[in-house]
Amino acid sequence: NKNLKLLILLEDDTIIGGYECRKNSVPYQVSLYTGYNFCGGILLTCEWVLSAAHCYKSSPLEVCLGEHNIKEPEDTEQHIMSAWFICHPDYNSGTQDSDIALIKLSQPATLNSYVSSVALPTKCGTAGTMCQVSGWGAFVYPDTLQYVEVPLLTGNTCLEAYFFQMTENMICAGFMEGGKDSCQGDSGAPLVCDGELQGVVSWLHGCALRKKPGIQNTMASG
Repeated sequence: NKNLKLLILLEDDTIIGGYECRKNSVPYQVSLYTGYNFCGGILLTCEWVLSAAHCYKSSPLEVCLGEHNIKEPEDTEQHIMSAWFICHPDYNSGTQDSDIALIKLSQPATLNSYVSSVALPTKCGTAGTMCQVSGWGAFVYPDTLQYVEVPLLTGNTCLEAYFFQMTENMICAGFMEGGKDSCQGDSGAPLVCDGELQGVVSWLHGCALRKKPGIQNTMASG
């Protein structure tokens, strides 16, 4: 889908300045798990998950669906091993351009009210739109899914914050005064605006720092 860009989001290990999600209110949210949540993901179909390319690991991953408390059994979860991890062919680990990957599940997920696919974008998001980023972060409490609402920023604002790092595949969102954003362990998580996926959380420059909004690879082309 040409309508997907990378979100570069704005030193902690989880959603900054956020709130606990209502249980199973983000049914497309995925955790990539190797004993702890190290990256997020987004369910596209019953067999495919979208995440960040820099989350790649050579061994199969445990893909956790239908989670709320990542540490407690809740009878809504589906844990499925990955079969393939396919990085975008243009992914550049130095610049983090095209930091997007597809993960094929080893078996189809069962879609229900706890596990369902995200809506793909029908148009580009506009600056000022309030969007939701969700995730568990890495290592630290709380163990429940968190979210934060952040505004999409203009291209010029993004360039001002990250002049030498922004590419045409990236968008940024957050508050220039800092205080709210995603952080380590939230890579690969969704940026959803008006109910549609607009970005995938990519790289970090500290967390929720002043004048350092978060960056996502975009789902939407102009």
